[in-house]
Amino acid sequence: MISRLAGKANQRLESFRLQREMRRRQPPALHTTPASTAPTVYYLGPDMDLPIGGIRVIYRHVDALRQMGIEAAVLHGTDGFRSTWFENQTRIEYTSQARIGPEDLLVVPEWYGPTLDRIPRDIRVVIFNQRAYDTWDFVPYDETGAGAPYAGHDNVLAILTVSRDNADLLGYAFPHLPVHLTRNAIDPALFHPGDSLPGRRISFTTTRRAREREQLLHILRSRDVLRGWEVVPIVDRTERETAEIMRGSAIHLSFSDREGFGLPPAEAMASGCYVIGYHGLAGREFFDPDYSTPVEDGDLVAFARAITDACAEYDADPEAFCKRGRTASERVLAKYSAARLADDLRAFYTAMGVSSR
Repeated sequence: MISRLAGKANQRLESFRLQREMRRRQPPALHTTPASTAPTVYYLGPDMDLPIGGIRVIYRHVDALRQMGIEAAVLHGTDGFRSTWFENQTRIEYTSQARIGPEDLLVVPEWYGPTLDRIPRDIRVVIFNQRAYDTWDFVPYDETGAGAPYAGHDNVLAILTVSRDNADLLGYAFPHLPVHLTRNAIDPALFHPGDSLPGRRISFTTTRRAREREQLLHILRSRDVLRGWEVVPIVDRTERETAEIMRGSAIHLSFSDREGFGLPPAEAMASGCYVIGYHGLAGREFFDPDYSTPVEDGDLVAFARAITDACAEYDADPEAFCKRGRTASERVLAKYSAARLADDLRAFYTAMGVSSR
């Protein structure tokens, strides 16, 4: 009797959570026009001024397109809104004034996937899926048909994504849609090693796997591994502040979990950190054992041992230890550069019939 009541209560709570989340994921009202004056690529951006890497990537795409002569803008639903946690002068337009024509493209984050029916059918849509493993969030299994949640939307033309892992998943799940990879770019002016060796600091971001993180820190404290080390969580920091913390960290811990790409560990590598932890599947493309320590998902003991060994290696020879971090920086910055992102974007939008001025 009690278990049945508890089950019903949980169902009601889950139903309430689903309804609330679906309200958050409603796109703003969009307006159309029968003719495009200057064909434009609009990236629909959530109005959230929080340190979310995916929003930074949206702004970066618009900047890159404009630099190559393609009309582009971030489209926000709240007049006057602009993300401020990273420095930008990105072109912004607002849905209250913007009129989207038949030659324009609207790039829609996977965040709005469950509510695509709110987007007018005469707007050409590209899905920008930066976290493929979240695609079916809030889509009830018993309502899932072939190709859901993108089936039935003939105006969805293609999918963009940001890692080989996510491209494989999306290509398998949606064989009726072309999937294109546009790699992320890491800004070397922000994320780079310092002039001197980083100190005895261990940093990490806090957006993933909080319980496992606390368990790991308890294990390390119980073995007295962290004595003399500064442990710095990166919480509610600007992009510049995050880079400064990483640059001063000898070790960075990755708690990635089924990622679209995994920007924090990649940016930490670019900053010269020795990164230890979970690659989150997508991060397999840059978690090289030559200059990092990938840990099998959920293996806290292996994670703790890797940190213990790294701390001892740093204390024994800081210069030799930090050399691996500098190698990581060279490799990551070379692979995830603005030039390579521009090449990917140019190839995709040329295929979509979008040309530069």
